Amino acid sequence: MRKWTLPLAAASLAVLSIGTLQAQNGPPQIPGQLDPSRVQAGTYKTDKNHSLVGWRINHFGFNDYFGIFGDVDATLTIDPANLSAAKVDATIPINPVLASQALRDHLLRDGQDGKKPDFFGSKQQPAHFVSTKVEASGNKATITGNFTLNGVTKPVTIDAQFTGAGNSMMGNKLTLGFEGTATIKRSDFGLTTFVPMVSDEVELQISTAFEKQ
Repeated sequence: MRKWTLPLAAASLAVLSIGTLQAQNGPPQIPGQLDPSRVQAGTYKTDKNHSLVGWRINHFGFNDYFGIFGDVDATLTIDPANLSAAKVDATIPINPVLASQALRDHLLRDGQDGKKPDFFGSKQQPAHFVSTKVEASGNKATITGNFTLNGVTKPVTIDAQFTGAGNSMMGNKLTLGFEGTATIKRSDFGLTTFVPMVSDEVELQISTAFEKQ
């Protein structure tokens, strides 16, 4: 019979030890849990690397296309004992936008000969949302606020849902997760190119991670 060398024996014992430890303690726990008791009162700022706003729009009745705005810079003030007093202030850069190369170029293309662009153009200011009212029920909330896009401000309602809380693995900061949906009409904001061939209604999907300050 072949004898184990010392390194192989040590490695095998390490594997057995890890297996025993996992059997005793169970699988590793995901840091974020759907546990409202973890939410602490205070001010939170977005983890900009993991906070996104997706958009979806129908193209000539054939199919939907979609893209993502990233680098969302938002502040959340929240007290779990008084959720209706929560405040959200979010800035969403229009550029960069993640989409197919041709679509991205069209969205950010300036108009020719001094004409206004079809969509945003290269010098578009970020979109801005400021909440004015929060109605919470369980893990869900309806957030009403003023949304500014393309220089126009209109009321918008976000259907939001709490998705998790816990200390992040990077930085060990208390982090709260939320997802939300909203629908806007781009014509309300002066973006009328190809309406109704390219749908007026735009579905927004929001995913944010907030870190306690």
